[in-house]
Amino acid sequence: MKILGVSAFYHDSAAALLRDGVILAAAQEERFTRKKHDSEFPRAAIDYCLAEGGLTLGDIDAVVFYDKPFIKFERLLETYLAFAPRGFESFRMAMPLWLREKLFQKDLLRSEFKQWAPDFDWQNKLLFCEHHLSHAASAFFPSPFDEAVVLTMDGVGEWATTSVAIGRGNSLTMQQEIHFPHSLGLLYSAFTYYCGFKVNSGEYKLMGLAPYGQPRFAGLIREHLIDVKADGSFRLNMDYFDYCTGLRMTNARFDTLFGAPARKANEELTQRHMDIAASIQQVLEEVVIQLARGLRKEYGIPNICLAGGVALNCVANGKLLRDGAFNDIWIQPAAGDAGGALGAALAAYHLNKGQPRIRRNGSHDAMQGSYLGPAFVQSDIEQRLTAAGAKFSVLQDEALIDTCAEGLADGKALGWVQGRMEFGPRALGGRSILGDPRSPTMQKTLNLRVKYRESFRPFAPSVLREDAAEWFELDTDSPYMLLVADVVNARRRSMTAEEEALFGIEKLNVPRSEIPAVTHVDYSARIQTVHAETNPRYHALISRFKAQTGCPVLVNTSFNVRGEPIVCTPEDAFRCFMGCEIELLAVGNCLLRKEDQDPALKLDYKNAFELD
Repeated sequence: MKILGVSAFYHDSAAALLRDGVILAAAQEERFTRKKHDSEFPRAAIDYCLAEGGLTLGDIDAVVFYDKPFIKFERLLETYLAFAPRGFESFRMAMPLWLREKLFQKDLLRSEFKQWAPDFDWQNKLLFCEHHLSHAASAFFPSPFDEAVVLTMDGVGEWATTSVAIGRGNSLTMQQEIHFPHSLGLLYSAFTYYCGFKVNSGEYKLMGLAPYGQPRFAGLIREHLIDVKADGSFRLNMDYFDYCTGLRMTNARFDTLFGAPARKANEELTQRHMDIAASIQQVLEEVVIQLARGLRKEYGIPNICLAGGVALNCVANGKLLRDGAFNDIWIQPAAGDAGGALGAALAAYHLNKGQPRIRRNGSHDAMQGSYLGPAFVQSDIEQRLTAAGAKFSVLQDEALIDTCAEGLADGKALGWVQGRMEFGPRALGGRSILGDPRSPTMQKTLNLRVKYRESFRPFAPSVLREDAAEWFELDTDSPYMLLVADVVNARRRSMTAEEEALFGIEKLNVPRSEIPAVTHVDYSARIQTVHAETNPRYHALISRFKAQTGCPVLVNTSFNVRGEPIVCTPEDAFRCFMGCEIELLAVGNCLLRKEDQDPALKLDYKNAFELD
């Protein structure tokens, strides 16, 4: 049985393909169109999935969309009626789009798919899955658990913003929901907006900024903005928010509460903004942990799965794991809307079609390391790079690993394009920029000279799974970079009294451990454990770096500049390589050195993309 899942028309459009319950392919549209968070119908992602499966659309048994547009339209209409006459202007602006596209989305989807198969049986084979059920299915069905509580938290689906389901075998039953406008995701996004970052993309910045501040506004948030019950359920005080009726997230009353208007994107970040970030991060963590404790008490199930945009808050995830309310935790790596495409397909296969789950031995999940995107054979790589004007040498596997490890140990930044592209927002050693974590200048160098982004943003360590506990306070799998833990005390550097007294961004350049490039100002790190079973070549590179340096850790950041989607093809990688200050690039077995390239091909990537 072959099922195609699709998410589109909000943000992060994607497609995913199942064959007999096995995930064959999944990818976001942005990687092909090169438009960050592309929300258009995912034509290129669907083309890729079908090609990867060797299929035409006529071979597909069901096409499943990740939410139910009519119910979403109902929520929009009821919200405006509830708040009338406030918000008429945004209602007037939104309604034509909804009437033209969203309300009649079934017809829109049919017309889009006609280019692949005009005679496809849309009446019976086009299915729709509720938004939070898509998220829940994406979290539970690929997980290693036979039974789990499934907690989904995001901005909003149709009505639900937070939902609880119970997964057992091939069943998944929705149990509880919190409805719009009461939303943890929208609360966090409101502070993202208030601190001057883009909603739906800048939440990572807010999380990265939080450790530079003190949570001195947390009491204000608890007292005025959110009412949390003993079981973790919550309500927001809508007097402070405008997202129901207006064209912005917060309002003048919110500004008064926090003592200033929202920061503009080009304004300086102050200690106050850092303290606000620390405050909302602390409150978010408290609510997530309280929710989890309530669910463990109510259902008694030892495992929890997470999905939805809030599940990408890896700091909260790490604290939830350490809290111990649940014995084990599994998070869908594509936890946002892109993962809804996969979840919709899985829900159709197991729930609509009644098919059993494939039993998995051991602790590894069904996501295959999330390496579900395109790969390129060596001959194709060479042809593509040659056509792009690249100068390269072709090395055997051992020589490539040796040369790259030596370059990293010498302090060079390495573009690493190997195997299948990752599905989800994180680069996991398939489309990565790598560096030496021992360098005290690597974090700042990568941010300012390679990524062209704010200097405060942290980088993640990739560590050999077998060595993780010797370097970090984590001895469990974290293959998707979705858990934060501290560097172990033995690897930390003692701070001087002067260094301890520093505040805010002044802390940035103080080395805190043996691996300062991946140690945040609070000694934390967003950890990826690397497994030989899912990415043998990346595991081999880190192993060779360890043999040369004694350090089983690399800096790993996504292969892109700020505002650009992660690279997909060899050509994407070469363009980015020529547009920033990476010294080495390995694509398959091709090795490129910056000094060998034609200077005429150098690009101005610093200003090529909109700020993220």
